[in-house]
Amino acid sequence: MTGSHGSKSEQLLHLVFGGELESLDGTTFRDLDRLDIVGIYPNYRTALAAWRGKAQSSVDNAHMRYFIVHLHRYLDPRGEAGARQAAR
Repeated sequence: MTGSHGSKSEQLLHLVFGGELESLDGTTFRDLDRLDIVGIYPNYRTALAAWRGKAQSSVDNAHMRYFIVHLHRYLDPRGEAGARQAAR
């Protein structure tokens, strides 16, 4: 299957999301209902661009953090994450 972003085998999906943290030295969010799900992107380059835009727009709030999750690592059954999941 191919789409506007190339073939299925070329997709390395990345999730960009963020929210306000309870403390600057942790990754516990203050309110899970207020997480900002920015989107899912077909490659790291576009995810990084989205992350940068959101991070720069929230620079005035030191507790606001955005993250990039490499979804493709969890979707590949041959990868390390797939091996851990299959062992459960």
